[in-house]
Amino acid sequence: MTDLSAAASSAYRQALDVIASVEPRIAEATRKELADQRSSLKLIASENYASPAVLLTMGTWFSDKYAEGTIGHRFYAGCQNVDTVEALAAEHARELFGAPYAYAQPHSGIDANLVAFWSILAHRVEGPWLEKFSVKSVNDLSEADWESLRAELGNQRLLGMSLDAGGHLTHGFRPNISGKMFHQQQYGTDPETGLLDYDAVRAKAREFKPLVIVAGYSAYPRRVNFAKMREIADEVGATLMVDMAHFAGLVAGKVFTGDEDPVPFAHVTTTTTHKSLRGPRGGMVLATEEFAPSVDRGCPMVLGGPLSHVMAAKAVALAEARQPEFRTYAQHIADNAKSLADGFLSRGARLVTGGTDNHLVLLDVSSFGLTGRQAEAALLDAGVVTNRNSIPSDPNGAWYTSGIRFGTPALTTRGFGHDEFDRVAELVVDVLRNTQPGTTKAGGPSKASYVLADGVAERTHAASQEMLDANPLYPGLEL
Repeated sequence: MTDLSAAASSAYRQALDVIASVEPRIAEATRKELADQRSSLKLIASENYASPAVLLTMGTWFSDKYAEGTIGHRFYAGCQNVDTVEALAAEHARELFGAPYAYAQPHSGIDANLVAFWSILAHRVEGPWLEKFSVKSVNDLSEADWESLRAELGNQRLLGMSLDAGGHLTHGFRPNISGKMFHQQQYGTDPETGLLDYDAVRAKAREFKPLVIVAGYSAYPRRVNFAKMREIADEVGATLMVDMAHFAGLVAGKVFTGDEDPVPFAHVTTTTTHKSLRGPRGGMVLATEEFAPSVDRGCPMVLGGPLSHVMAAKAVALAEARQPEFRTYAQHIADNAKSLADGFLSRGARLVTGGTDNHLVLLDVSSFGLTGRQAEAALLDAGVVTNRNSIPSDPNGAWYTSGIRFGTPALTTRGFGHDEFDRVAELVVDVLRNTQPGTTKAGGPSKASYVLADGVAERTHAASQEMLDANPLYPGLEL
């Protein structure tokens, strides 16, 4: 990460002074958050560090505007500058990903997925259903028309990747709204290899005949052949939706190309704008021209007023991602993930699928005699920030889990390379080998409590700090 300019550094200091004049505890918490992030190994796959330009863009008076609707068609007056911001964000997204259409309004990845789901359903209505009701637009449907449609719209079929195989809770997980909107089934991975079995996905799709097939993942450490997923979708007449929230930066940086780039094959693609894309927290939808009119009605169909200041920050981040150096960064993310995986394997750790070829590594901690919750907490004590995660057929379920997910985007932003990630693997294994499960109040084995051996946290912090000091976060910024 390059040094901040004197102007940027001054801007942050002055901003915190202004905040402190109103609520000093917020200013202090902000300073402490920067200190905590600077002094810990951030290995959460869904987190990153946005640039100063992106962060500063969010703190403007665009925050004060209501702008329901879309470009040129707002429900409020005085939105001409918001139109400019949204148009620029969409333009950068189209050019970056090669998409015919981009929608920059979703507040999060979940919002983006909801927009996508309802757009797909609305698109279905706009075909034969509009003809049936003799209307030109869904806006012309009466309440009685909608009443007769609701059973059809609310109980469509969705086929998504199971949570324990690496899918996301918005891909049809029953407690999530996506699992309630749709009659859903899930596809998993090969029980021996942990890899996607496309023949098995095809067989499931033929049997289930879903309206929507969701591809993409949040904890699958391999690449996906989206050309094959589109073939399967076409064969059963399904819409292919891809959630690339986790690996959008690898698509933008041309690490994933050809059959591994989802945008040419998906009817609708959703993403977040943070994670590997290194922008502000937010979501986005890309679509073919066929689905663009439905997606464009995300507000008021699903969303309320867009966050104009965040859309502006999305535009800045997407402009950054169009620069040549972002491709170098994206390749380093993937290279570093392999270095981390190799570091684990060389020390006898067990990885789901035996390695990685994207940005994340999934470690099976059961070989250390731990649950994911115990491992996550012990690592946090040692200054290593991760998150517990299910593994395929996880005996500990989604709360305690048997896995820990590691991601390389954030530390890659700080400048970590092969040697540092190998050292990270060494430190993690040392912590886990020196952690023992605790006991319950009744004296039985606990899935939550743990005992970390004396001195391990201290030596891990010390070793980490050497690497962190050599790769400072926001260098030049002193608050």
